[in-house]
Amino acid sequence: MQTKLGRRTFIGGVCSLVVARPAAALTANDATAFITRLIADIYRVIDSGMPEADMIPQFETLFERYADVDIMAQYALGVDGRSASPAQKAAFSDVFSSYIAKKYGGRFGQFIGGRIEVEGAREIKQGYEIKTTAYLRGENPIDVIFLVSDKSGELQFFNMFLEGVNLLLTERSEIGSMLDRRGGDLIAATQDLKAVR
Repeated sequence: MQTKLGRRTFIGGVCSLVVARPAAALTANDATAFITRLIADIYRVIDSGMPEADMIPQFETLFERYADVDIMAQYALGVDGRSASPAQKAAFSDVFSSYIAKKYGGRFGQFIGGRIEVEGAREIKQGYEIKTTAYLRGENPIDVIFLVSDKSGELQFFNMFLEGVNLLLTERSEIGSMLDRRGGDLIAATQDLKAVR
């Protein structure tokens, strides 16, 4: 099956290759320990005994703490961000942070009654890929891969793959569709994103 790459996808991919830099000080042990801490914090919430509905805001907080949301926002915006003012980019990043934390932080609730095991680390251009397996209650195990870097100044993950689905590419596609519907109007698209539940 052939996939037609649009201008936004192609140019954005080239740009991401150009700006990618290796994380000089980061080691496999650092990246693995970081994800191990994230998993421990997830299960600290799960084991707290609070109702599942009350766990979701806690999972959102963990996502915001451990994820490099600014980099994710920049990538999701892609080439459309080039013509945006600093204020527009900042407004989008703030809304995107809340949106992404709710959308993916809430998915940590799937891990209730299961466990997550770190399988290994592999060095990549931007840092390290940490492969984990989530053993979910009443479901088949799923692969969860975190891409970890310290190039923003602190150790954070900047992308996730859930059963092979790339979080950043998914969000770039969805944000791109919002912008297309709004004729490239970032302010209007930011308001649309803010309204997503």
